[in-house]
Amino acid sequence: MSAPPDFRLDQRRVSVVRDAAAVWRVLDADPVGSCMVAARVADHGVDPRSIGGELWTRGGADESLCYAGANLIPLRGAPADLTAFADKAVSAIRRCSSLVGRAEYVLPMWQRLADVWGPARDVRESQPLMELHTMPGCPLDPEVRQVRPDELDAYLVAAVDMFIGEVGVDPRVGDGGRAYRRRVANLIAAGRAWARFERGEVVFKAEVGSQSPAVGQIQGVWVHPERRGHGLGSSGTAMLAAVIVGTGRIASLYVNDFNAVARAAYERVGFTRAGTFATVLLD
Repeated sequence: MSAPPDFRLDQRRVSVVRDAAAVWRVLDADPVGSCMVAARVADHGVDPRSIGGELWTRGGADESLCYAGANLIPLRGAPADLTAFADKAVSAIRRCSSLVGRAEYVLPMWQRLADVWGPARDVRESQPLMELHTMPGCPLDPEVRQVRPDELDAYLVAAVDMFIGEVGVDPRVGDGGRAYRRRVANLIAAGRAWARFERGEVVFKAEVGSQSPAVGQIQGVWVHPERRGHGLGSSGTAMLAAVIVGTGRIASLYVNDFNAVARAAYERVGFTRAGTFATVLLD
């Protein structure tokens, strides 16, 4: 059995970034891959008290950068930087519930962290990251629209089903679903939850999970089980992508590589590959 990694050497060299201009240089260099962090920085700046986490570097943001909050999101760095970020992460109580980002950064960090934070609930090593710069190349579903606040309960039924299927846990466990309900309600209030309703029931849903100045990242795409195979996934996603592109942003999403049906639907919309994400889900 190999010895556990030594977590004492590199974490002291990691510092918190407070230079917003340097952070934006990194984010702007990879707008699609950095959308989740760029959305936070655009709304709240780089102060840890506002952003809900810290932006770490080792030698300056232009060389290495990692967001550490509810998610651990490495954005740039050489192998030694990723090792240092991992060592920093295990030097305190774990706050994050997942690692997510470009696979070339996430997977080396997880290799360093696995002995301490593992086993993971799931490791998704290959998730095609996709982007769309122009209007979709397939028909749009005109019935897909923004969800109204009074439709929260109906929308939640679909959102919970999607979450269980995608993440593998019920978001209502623990607090009876209050936190998840608030999160979904906030998305609806922000105009970022979209759905097609039929007789009061959601048959297609999707959300703009993160929205930076340059990118709108689509998440939570779901089609009612009884309506699958009828094109609702591609036409519904196309409608939301068209809205995002219409604001001057790039539409993006990432998808599990084994989900051939979803990948084909997104390709029909016109999405092309922009790299590979990886996600590590933690208990």
